[in-house]
Amino acid sequence: MKPLIVALALMASSLTAEAADMSHGSSNFYKSEQVSLERVTFKNQIQMNTVGNLFVPKNLNHNTKFPAIIVGHPMGAVKEQSSNLYAQKLAEQGFVTLAIDLSFWGESDGRPRNLVSPDIYAEDFSAAVDYLGTQGFVDRNRIGVLGICGSGSFAISAAKIDPRMKAIATVSMYDMGAANRNGLRHAVTVEQRKQVIGEAAAQRDVEFAGGETRYTSGTVDQLTDKSSPIEREFYDFYRTPRGEFTPEGQSPLLTTHPTLSSNVRFMNFYPFNDIGTISPRPMLFIAGENAHSREFSEEANRLAGQPKELVIVPGAGHVDLYDRADLIPFSKLTTFFRENLK
Repeated sequence: MKPLIVALALMASSLTAEAADMSHGSSNFYKSEQVSLERVTFKNQIQMNTVGNLFVPKNLNHNTKFPAIIVGHPMGAVKEQSSNLYAQKLAEQGFVTLAIDLSFWGESDGRPRNLVSPDIYAEDFSAAVDYLGTQGFVDRNRIGVLGICGSGSFAISAAKIDPRMKAIATVSMYDMGAANRNGLRHAVTVEQRKQVIGEAAAQRDVEFAGGETRYTSGTVDQLTDKSSPIEREFYDFYRTPRGEFTPEGQSPLLTTHPTLSSNVRFMNFYPFNDIGTISPRPMLFIAGENAHSREFSEEANRLAGQPKELVIVPGAGHVDLYDRADLIPFSKLTTFFRENLK
């Protein structure tokens, strides 16, 4: 290899390494020696295969029934990003845990890839309850759910119509409906919303006629001097070795990018409507003190019935709670599920 090419390669490698902030115990790819992993597949009610990673404590007595927790990944991510970490840490505390890929993402079924379908996402959580209930070492009456980022809103929408979910927790929750209708802090106007809807409708015509699929939102693929703090925050996780992961056969350029024509379905998604009907099942909302998404956890807590609790993690941002083990309140989650999945 020529010296100039070698120098450029080393420079690129150095820049990539510098971009990955591995502070506060970042450990997205954590592998526990205390739990066993089994890749499992089960069908949802739409007869689509949902794929998950089942984590079981190695010292588990299979003659006893244990509580279980379903873990949902951030919107646009896969189970290997954040979910596996949470699932393993909770399995170490004696829970059976199941980190799932939502339909149209990761290893689960669904075409086209990256399609937005909030109803089917919620169905995946209920299908996970179906599956866990058939496992002889799981107590079907002690199943909880944990949703990270967008999955927090999908888990809530599922729990409203599935009382088998006995305890519901969210971390760095995004209300994907409100985020798309109104933007953060209601910064999106109705006219801007209508423009997005119009572009999506036009794209349907293109795709129906055989044109190329377009994608929207998600994590930027390159940083510039004009990149916003939020763009930099997501980039540091999804586009660096800290959290970058692409399922086999899929393009890394499509990570976190939903299809343009389907993303508008979030406009019709209202997960917090009737959230109070989940009561008396307990709810726990965890958000970072500095998270740009904090407003969604605060709103859900305001509307939820009792018992409920809002935990604000000092000094943490939104993505910090994806994988920074020194900041994530695993002890709080353990206590919550231990007390409410008795």
